[in-house]
Amino acid sequence: MCIIVTDQGFAPDTHDGPILDLASDTDPDTLVAPDAALVRIDFPSFADGRGFTLARLLRLRGYKGRLRARGHVIADQYAMARRAGFDEVEIDDALAARQPEEHWVFRADWRAHDYQARLRG
Repeated sequence: MCIIVTDQGFAPDTHDGPILDLASDTDPDTLVAPDAALVRIDFPSFADGRGFTLARLLRLRGYKGRLRARGHVIADQYAMARRAGFDEVEIDDALAARQPEEHWVFRADWRAHDYQARLRG
């Protein structure tokens, strides 16, 4: 079972349509904005940040649909995921048990407290 993390906390996966899955090693030079309602980018390790780059590039190239990070994304990375363009994060039950909902909600104010916002004043 998977849990969807949003700015409001944990939620069940309600998407029942097709999902376009992208691997973290997708070549950024070949990436185009797909015509899919949901794109899911895999994170094979919490130390693998290539998915953040792919999300940002998809948004810059015009993708307007739902963008989901899946896999080894930890609560400390939630704000970074949202800033990169992800709408939500998909985690498994084991990660949700180690990092409960309040850990994720604590980081849900992702528009504040970032380095660039402090520079802009």
